Amino acid sequence: MNTPGNAGVPSDSDCRAGEDAGAPGDAPGKAAGLAYTVSHALLDSTLSRFPGRRMNPLVRSFHHTATGTWTHVVVDPSTQRAAIIDAALDFDLPSGRVGTESAQRVLEYVATTELAIDWILETHAHADHLSAAAWLKRQLAKGSAAPAIGIGHAITSVQKTFKRTLNLDDQFVADGRQFDALLLDGETLCIGDLEGQVIATPGHTPDSISYRFGDAVFVGDTLFAPLAGTARCDFPGASAAALYHSIQRLYSLPDATRVFLAHDYPAEAQEPVSHTTIGAEKSANIHVRAETTEPEFVALRTQRDATLSVPKLLWPALQVNIRGGRLPPPETGDQAYLRIPLASEGFET
Repeated sequence: MNTPGNAGVPSDSDCRAGEDAGAPGDAPGKAAGLAYTVSHALLDSTLSRFPGRRMNPLVRSFHHTATGTWTHVVVDPSTQRAAIIDAALDFDLPSGRVGTESAQRVLEYVATTELAIDWILETHAHADHLSAAAWLKRQLAKGSAAPAIGIGHAITSVQKTFKRTLNLDDQFVADGRQFDALLLDGETLCIGDLEGQVIATPGHTPDSISYRFGDAVFVGDTLFAPLAGTARCDFPGASAAALYHSIQRLYSLPDATRVFLAHDYPAEAQEPVSHTTIGAEKSANIHVRAETTEPEFVALRTQRDATLSVPKLLWPALQVNIRGGRLPPPETGDQAYLRIPLASEGFET
């Protein structure tokens, strides 16, 4: 476990606890009025099991309609301790307005169900929404203690790439210090009595990781719902071959394993899908079924990636997300700014 911040101490079972005493980051802006849709199923019957036993989590999922992002609250039913995975801020690109209404819906759920949040986890540095991790950490802090923000240790390579691309000055240090825990493949995390495992799943991005708790795995953008396939592999450091091998790791899990998604983009009049199963993915994923070979997948993924446009929020999202959900530091008074690298070759300035 790399701990650039002040992440929590291990428990007696060598399971990494998440409570952190680090200071929260800079505040995002005021609410922009965008909302989450709550997934109605709690998805698990484990409340009837014996207290203190390693068990399956309860999961409450919130869909951020503007970006298609799923935020998941993962709960240990025996202790009411929990983690939040892939939380999103609201962001209106034309006005530059940053908001927290959607993240507040998650906080309301946490408060009304009397949960204690140990971890705020990222599956990777997303390129399609702004992370609410730092704002949530500040809101959930109690005295000197706060949830720890965790991400895959390869975030440092992503930070180095985009520090160079965005021409950021030395005020931004690309060593992962913006996060409380840089998580390694195979590492064990605690949420109360639940023990979870970090699974490195690079391909979409080099820092992509999945989190497995009991019968549930949270896969970020490694897999989409079966009819949506898989995520693009044309970002810096991405690899379709690496994504194929990451998916094979997930496909080695039991078929009944619940697969919680980071995104879903439903057709009009259809409900977004928050989760599927390993069995459903292996039998019906339109990009990679159980029998799909690596050359077949790489060819399909490469061909598809050549047709995709740049994500609308790529530059705003990355500048916030490589900072652990914090806005860039103010440049004039309390005013923060975002950068956009221009593709201006052949254009006379």
